[in-house]
Parts: sequence; structure tokens; C-alpha cells
Amino acid sequence: MSNPHKGKTGLVRLYNAFHHTLAGLRAAFQHEDAFRMDVLLAAILIPAAFFTSAGAIGKALLVASVLLLLIVELLNSAIEAAVDHTSLEIHPFAKRAKDIGSAAVFISLLLIAVVWGLVLLG
Repeated sequence: MSNPHKGKTGLVRLYNAFHHTLAGLRAAFQHEDAFRMDVLLAAILIPAAFFTSAGAIGKALLVASVLLLLIVELLNSAIEAAVDHTSLEIHPFAKRAKDIGSAAVFISLLLIAVVWGLVLLG
């Protein structure tokens, strides 16, 4: 069974991709508490980055570290949804997949702390 959107090209493909993107962001915001918390953190930190005394590259690093957290959280949520869709049975591989996704989010949070610390204090 092929995906009907794969054959689309040009502006139709871009239009479809944009709507899938909005649907994904909406779903993450509606169903994922962690994503909502990360969006709140981003809503605070991203504007704050522009009020720092850091140069352009420093500000870019501050913003990029926060955006990376959102990306990793979205991927983690997608992994969790796919695992839960496959089976709600407790299985060591399902646990491993979810734990690894969680670890990626944690490392992203550590990255924010390190980048913000180095840029603001360094």
C-alpha cells in the first residue's frame, strides 16, 4: 500500500507537508504534557536570549539549544506513540525504546544548561 501523498510534487506537496506539520504540533501540544512544559520553557528562554549581552553567535546558540529540546521532545513523543500503538503489553524492547527517548530529552536539557551557562558566564 503506497502513501497517496508521496506522488505529490511542487506546491501541492508543500501544502500537504505544512498541514501535516501543523497537525503534528497540535497533537503534541494537546496530548503531551512534557511538550507543553518545553514550549513554556521555550516561550521564556527564547525571548530572554535576545536580551542577553551575548553576541549574535551566542544568541544563536542559546536559541538553538532550546529549539533542539523541542525537536527531541517531538521525536520522543513520536517514539512513545508508535510503541504504544504497537502494543500496550509491557515488553523490555518497548521499555528500552521509551527509556532511550527519555534519555535523549534529558541530554537536551543538560545541553541547554551547559550552553546557557557557557554563553552567559563565559
